[in-house]
Amino acid sequence: MRLEKLETFIVANPPPRHGGRYFIFVRLTTACGITGVGEIYNATFGPQTCCAMARDMFARHFEGADPARIELLFRKVYGAGFTQRPDVSVMGTFSGLEMACWDIIGKAADRPVHELLGGRVHDRLRSYSYIYPAQGDVYPDPDRPNAYNDASIAAEIAVSMVDQGFTALKFDPAGPFTIFDGHQPRREDITRSVEFCRQIRDAVGDRADLLFGTHGQFTVSGAKRLARAIEPYDPLWFEEPVPPENPADMAQVAAFTSVPVAAGERLCTKHEFARLLEYGAASILQMNLGRVGGLLEAKKIAGMAETRQAQIAPHLYCGPIVAAANIQIAACSPNFLILESIGTFDGPCMQGVKGGIEWEDGYIIPSTQPGLGLELDDEAIASMTYDSDELHLDMAQTHVTPGRISR
Repeated sequence: MRLEKLETFIVANPPPRHGGRYFIFVRLTTACGITGVGEIYNATFGPQTCCAMARDMFARHFEGADPARIELLFRKVYGAGFTQRPDVSVMGTFSGLEMACWDIIGKAADRPVHELLGGRVHDRLRSYSYIYPAQGDVYPDPDRPNAYNDASIAAEIAVSMVDQGFTALKFDPAGPFTIFDGHQPRREDITRSVEFCRQIRDAVGDRADLLFGTHGQFTVSGAKRLARAIEPYDPLWFEEPVPPENPADMAQVAAFTSVPVAAGERLCTKHEFARLLEYGAASILQMNLGRVGGLLEAKKIAGMAETRQAQIAPHLYCGPIVAAANIQIAACSPNFLILESIGTFDGPCMQGVKGGIEWEDGYIIPSTQPGLGLELDDEAIASMTYDSDELHLDMAQTHVTPGRISR
């Protein structure tokens, strides 16, 4: 097989835009007519620029290549331009093309990708989702009570999610994440965080784990204060408590608290995850398959984690193709813990693909279809144009304003 053609698609994510403002899909076609789909999670530049990066990368390294030579393709891209270091934009672009290659390989072999990466060890994959507002946009008015800033509303929705089958729920009430982080949590942030933990725990009891999210907001000392405050409610994890640049800082938090630290959504390649493990900064690794370097790189990271008694919990703040790739790596990894889902994968975010993701009583059932198990819906995508200049996700551009939460 030889790769012949690349197509890129910028797909507006319909309201309520769970998973981000847009998705970047790619489709590779071989000279013999086999197609493979992928998704780029590159949020540092506008989507048109990301598509141009993909076209450049394809022309330099993928065009005419055998899609099965994943390791060689990785080395060519990783060393391009005398780089050879983790680069989130390069690896985000590569990840989308790499997973499309795996989709082609799986289709050619008539096997799901997980059967080519060691074989399935989990028949069902436990999943969690955010406690989203019951109605409205993913960025609701911060001055209006909603599931992001009102513990009683979040608790009500949590009960309905548990009744639906979820056994783990994520929420992040600790205040804004900004370009000036890490900062000290305000006293009101700690109070609100405790109230969320208390009310949700009271509402669901032991029927569900609580996943306490932050986005690298805090200093080491601030994260310790917050961890101590939420410890009595026994969360399953404390997510990315400090900015991700320095794993030694995060390790101080991990050593301080009994709550497991989870991290990794902003990291890429085995090298950045190796540092998390070497420092003992996190025991739950949250690689995102659309950014980390693709499926083979994620499999290597899972193997590294296994040697340190760490588990993987693939992260999803993007679209359904990355979700499908996450499922493949989870299914074949013995140290898989839990998988992020966008609700039950039956919402507007699935409109750009054909096929589906099977969610049943809190678990995802890995697809047995060849490749990744999804195809692009060209007709639907044609009507899902993205005409904004906003990035996939933004951080607040100013320091924290007391009394206000913004996302």
